[in-house]
Amino acid sequence: MTSGISRRARVLAAAVGTGVLVPLVAAATPASAATPAVTCTSAKAGLAAKLKKDITAALATRKGTVAVGLYDRSTNTTCTLRAGTAYDSASVVKVTVLATLLWDAKKTNRYLTDRENTLAKAMITKSDNAATSTLWKQLGMTKIKGFLTAAGMTQTKPGANGYWGLTQITVTDEQKLLKLVTAKNAVLSDNSRAYILKLMSQVVSSQRWGTPYGVPSGVTVAVKNGWLQRATNGWRVHSVGAFKGGGHDYMITVLTHGNSTMNYGIATIQAVAKVIHRDLAAS
Repeated sequence: MTSGISRRARVLAAAVGTGVLVPLVAAATPASAATPAVTCTSAKAGLAAKLKKDITAALATRKGTVAVGLYDRSTNTTCTLRAGTAYDSASVVKVTVLATLLWDAKKTNRYLTDRENTLAKAMITKSDNAATSTLWKQLGMTKIKGFLTAAGMTQTKPGANGYWGLTQITVTDEQKLLKLVTAKNAVLSDNSRAYILKLMSQVVSSQRWGTPYGVPSGVTVAVKNGWLQRATNGWRVHSVGAFKGGGHDYMITVLTHGNSTMNYGIATIQAVAKVIHRDLAAS
């Protein structure tokens, strides 16, 4: 027993010398103490409490850092978790690229060219990276930042040096974008919104995971996902979706990083989506 204590003392003493002590102390802090809670509000009695409970339960055993946003116009329901936390966008930023392209074209009262239509379709429906890079370069930082300002997406920071996948995004801003895409507004024309939703509804089957998981039959689905592995924070896996039908008109954003694999991140997102769709359908 004595030797065990002295060994621990020697380890701690060595840790002090290497500056490792801080992480050791931090690791001893219960994770729950620093974990933000899901917050929900709703005009429908009992719905907020049910969503809060079910989303919290869906994430209880999941590793990684997860941010969630839900907004349902029909019941004026909002849920958030880590809404202001920044994530590398991966391919979710492609919706922003398309919105910028359409916003800019509208300013000069022009239609997209055949080439732009081809690039836009590949970018959204197949998540084509080369098409995205071409449009990102064509637009340039001034136009991209101009759209973000017009859209009120103040927390979104475009990736530098052509690295659009490293754009910093938050749940708050992704939900703002989805709101613009799904209802009449001064930023995007009705034709632009319809075009974005059309392409998001035509995403290839292999990329229709995430927020659409568990969606009730008869509800329309528009989705865009993103996935990216980096040396720090493992896999980033994200999904944004807009859903309409069954008496509801809602949008879901789930952003994650710190996933061991892409599939692990997908499973986390789908656990959240499943309970949201279920709870709204029952309300």
